[in-house]
Amino acid sequence: MRRPRGEPGSRAPRPTEGAICAGPGESWSPSPNSMLRVLLSAQASAARLTGLLLLPSAQPFCLGPSKWGDRPPGGGSRAGPVQGLQRLLEQARSPGELLRWLGQNPTKVRAHHYPVALRRLGQLLGSQPRPPPVEQATLQDLSQLIIRNCPSFDIHTIHVCLHLAVLLGFPSDGPLACALEQERRSRLPPKPPPPLQPVLGGGQRLEAALSCPRFLRHPQQHFIRSLAEGRPEELTPHVMVLLAQHLARHRLREPKLLEAIAHFLVVQEGQLNSKVVQKLVLPFGRLNYFPLEQQFMPCLERILAREAGVAPLATLNILMSLCQLQCLPFRALHLVFSPGFINHISGTPHALIVRRYLSLLDMAVELELPGYRGPRLPRRLQVPIFPQPLITDRARCKYSHKDIVAEGLRQLLGEERYRQDLTVPPGYCTDFLLCVSSSGAVLPMKTQDPFLPYPPRSSQSQAASQQTARDAAQRVVLMLRERWHFCRDGRVLLGSRALRERHLGLMGYQLLPLSFEELESQRGLPQLKSYLRQKLQALGLRWGPEGG
Repeated sequence: MRRPRGEPGSRAPRPTEGAICAGPGESWSPSPNSMLRVLLSAQASAARLTGLLLLPSAQPFCLGPSKWGDRPPGGGSRAGPVQGLQRLLEQARSPGELLRWLGQNPTKVRAHHYPVALRRLGQLLGSQPRPPPVEQATLQDLSQLIIRNCPSFDIHTIHVCLHLAVLLGFPSDGPLACALEQERRSRLPPKPPPPLQPVLGGGQRLEAALSCPRFLRHPQQHFIRSLAEGRPEELTPHVMVLLAQHLARHRLREPKLLEAIAHFLVVQEGQLNSKVVQKLVLPFGRLNYFPLEQQFMPCLERILAREAGVAPLATLNILMSLCQLQCLPFRALHLVFSPGFINHISGTPHALIVRRYLSLLDMAVELELPGYRGPRLPRRLQVPIFPQPLITDRARCKYSHKDIVAEGLRQLLGEERYRQDLTVPPGYCTDFLLCVSSSGAVLPMKTQDPFLPYPPRSSQSQAASQQTARDAAQRVVLMLRERWHFCRDGRVLLGSRALRERHLGLMGYQLLPLSFEELESQRGLPQLKSYLRQKLQALGLRWGPEGG
């Protein structure tokens, strides 16, 4: 009668080289590296091989959980057909008998029985001086049984069978090893993507790196700078577009790479259509960067003249970038303000956004291009340009200083003496707007028209109405300059912000910028009120009883 493990007088099997014996409640797992070293060693003795294969028999629950629930609750043993079959396998006296127990009891065979059978086969082959001959058909039948049933194995059982099959001499490229290896790989979790490497060679690898989620979500400034040190003008148009979009998305004002994009645009002019060009030009307007490349503007003018009727929305996107750079070409303006172009885009799905772009271009012509004499956008087609705060401000409102500045102005001036988020014609949203008399008194908003006329009066009409203008109220706009209104790691305003401030100033509004650095240095509301008081008094403004 076998003595149960752990009883007095029983001897635990001695661990051999390459074997890891399981402790109480642990599953046994051989060490594949040490076993394979023994197998591949030319001096491997029969005794060492025997020591590897004469391993303690595994209990059903030691090979991983069984989906049939062979282990009884509480961990106790249960005498039944499943345990009886395991004892028969452990006591088999020949490979043929071993196979017979497996083949004649298909309803009682469980996944953990197959490693038991392989282990017993190893003991039969290694424990006797002259092991009995094993017919090849017997090994093939055992192999087929394992192959047929391995999809139901858990990952631990698959590992044990795979290691034992190698030890028993089954070829590593044979059906059994291949089936077990395939099952093992199918259970592995997917590998994480490789780390981003700044390699210019291999366009496809670079394109894949630039398209990965980590690159899209986070600014890769060092990687971008390493690309600029190489020869980025030799890249494909799609890779250059990905680089341009990354610069624009993360506000990276990298002069070397921007110059390389401009040179690429000039060199590849004949092979690029306006839909690609609009994406390459985007970072220049957004980052407020005019390239040194002398052929940059002539090249864009030729592309606009060639593509205006083919891709109207892409044409307007290019002009919007050039508008931020204050370099609108007259010829392109003639094209987009022509009746044929306007009629062509009126029935498209992008009609509203196109009208908004055309309204902004018309405003730029009115304020910044006094010498333009071409067609303009009809008044009936003009729409508000930015009728509400920009998307970036709405997305980052919880990081903005607008609420605390509004509270400071409320306590300092009173709610009736300023307006917040007011959109002034022709469509710019202001942060805070004040009406100020000619003497500097901050006036109640309900007594004044907060809007200045648009278009602004000409110099001749201003001279004629100079007397009445003395008593007219000035409009002061407090402009919040938040951290995300600037290019990253710089003091350059983004193109859209610079355009907004430039146009408001040209329309006659007096601007009072409030820098995020100054706002962040104020500790609490009392300091902020003192800061706002100093800013307003520096403009000569008065309020309260002495201010009227």
